[in-house]
Amino acid sequence: MPNGETNGTASGPASGPVNAPTSGPASETSSGARPNGQWYPPEWPGLIRALAAGELVPATPRRAATVLLLKDGADGPLVHMLRRRTSMAFAGGAYAYPGGGVDPRDEHPVRWAGPAREEWAARLGLPDPAQAQAVVCAAVRETYEEAGVLLAGETPDTVVGDTTGEDWEKDRAALVARELSFADFLDRRGLVLRSDLLGAWARWITPEFEPRRYDTWFFVAALPAGQRTRNASTEADRTVWIRPADAAAGYDRGELTMMPPTISTLRALAPYGTAAGALAAAADQDMAPVLAQARVEGDEVILSWPGHDEFTKHVPATGEAPARPAAARPGTAGPATTTGPAAARPATEDATPDGAAEGEGGTI
Repeated sequence: MPNGETNGTASGPASGPVNAPTSGPASETSSGARPNGQWYPPEWPGLIRALAAGELVPATPRRAATVLLLKDGADGPLVHMLRRRTSMAFAGGAYAYPGGGVDPRDEHPVRWAGPAREEWAARLGLPDPAQAQAVVCAAVRETYEEAGVLLAGETPDTVVGDTTGEDWEKDRAALVARELSFADFLDRRGLVLRSDLLGAWARWITPEFEPRRYDTWFFVAALPAGQRTRNASTEADRTVWIRPADAAAGYDRGELTMMPPTISTLRALAPYGTAAGALAAAADQDMAPVLAQARVEGDEVILSWPGHDEFTKHVPATGEAPARPAAARPGTAGPATTTGPAAARPATEDATPDGAAEGEGGTI
């Protein structure tokens, strides 16, 4: 059974500062700017060139959902983040949020509270209410599978107060192993899915040159009273509660590796003074899907994410991929680690899990 979260909110690091990137940020740009923590694997330049040349047939993206869990801290809201294990083939060492792919069974009938499925379909840009339900169910299910937090209750206006018992853990493990559908889990326990506790925040689609692609909806939600997060995923070697601005600052210094949608959503959260304020602002967020585009300009191939200029990459039209920075081992300091007040520090930290089945998820 996964270990519990460490108690309290620390003024300093729970066990030292959040470690430097374990898979390495991008190397210096052609302009000579210092690298930040943008995840940029060594095979990308060649793939970007192939995409721009029309040599790739894009894979169909799989629908996925991820949740930015929030809770109020002394200096504003904190967001729950996990660090993917360095052994992961996809974005090893990068910080992300709980989430994963839609299970086809997420369309099965469930007791439902909150906006109608038709309203969710309009908000998520989906043609079918059943597809919208599946995305919302995936968000709630994956949050429970990976963080132990369940956005459901016995009635449409209540939420489960504690999900840490042995019987809960048995059901969670069955969900992870796909031995139990989320609909059957909710029905067995007489629970109502609380879609009203979620706010749709953003939508990102993995670039067309990636072999594993996801069409991912990002949601925000407040941690329910009485529940606690824990690292319940074998995909992560660490989880933290951290202020969005602190996490973004760590990325900017090259200390924390993140994919573009992660840092983008962190920056968007930073202005809000409370978790409730961020959740209320979800209705105003732009849900147009963000998809990277590659184009040739002179002797360069330019990869850009529309509306997100900070992630633009300039790749020589010909040549070898740049060498990847050396990786730091888990638990060791990597490049540009700081230990003073400027370091990105977690408010609280969850322990590494004893074990859970590995799932799928992620976006770029």
